[in-house]
Amino acid sequence: MANKKIGITEVVLRDAHQSLIATRMPIGDMLPILEKLDQVGYHSLECWGGATYDACLRFLNEDPWERLRTIRKHCPHTKLQMLFRGQNMLGYRHYADDVVEYLVQRSIANGIDIIRIFDALNDIKNLQTAIRAAKKEGGHAQVAISYTTGPVFTTDYYVKYAKRIENAGADSICIKDMAALLTPYETYDLVKALKGAGKIPDELIRILELVFFNKFFIENEHCGHLVIRHGNVAAGAGHFACADRVHGGGPPGHQIRYRA
Repeated sequence: MANKKIGITEVVLRDAHQSLIATRMPIGDMLPILEKLDQVGYHSLECWGGATYDACLRFLNEDPWERLRTIRKHCPHTKLQMLFRGQNMLGYRHYADDVVEYLVQRSIANGIDIIRIFDALNDIKNLQTAIRAAKKEGGHAQVAISYTTGPVFTTDYYVKYAKRIENAGADSICIKDMAALLTPYETYDLVKALKGAGKIPDELIRILELVFFNKFFIENEHCGHLVIRHGNVAAGAGHFACADRVHGGGPPGHQIRYRA
């Protein structure tokens, strides 16, 4: 396990500023650092999707497609990743299947490699069209489990949902804990159960507040090999941002993960 490769997805170009400054970072602020980010060796750069499309059009007077093409031009060596809201695409209502398919096709054609697809209600029907479209276009379909708590949301519930995701054709699974509800010990139990039940890689994403993140550092010492001692890394991948766009409502910083 000591030699296990940890893939880091840098989210400063999307999730970090979406969570902290309402997705208001313009492409002009990104340009000076893009080539340097490309040289780091990240597993991927999350740079598009989510609210970026909406914010470019409504608030930043930008063409979101030109933003994607610009990032692709300056980051030729790193996989680009986007967040895709299933049947909602990048909007706030359901769209027809052919619209979903076309947006996926154009996203990949303009530079996206990995599409993280999720549905807030964990309804597999809202994921299937996007998964099929991503695979048809040669993209990587990473499908997220939206994590929450409650009487019905047991480990068994998530394992069964993960199997449905796998059967739908996902290339990898992500646990999307956007409300920071997944504790270290629950992480251990859930990831262990998922790894035992499926064949595709599990990828853990955590969006944590600073206090909870520090607690995770401490408690991970007792969580065994599935959760790799520090930070929010489990099953071989983690999602972080640069230090000036972290904590609060945003993701943890990978500098802290590296130091730990």
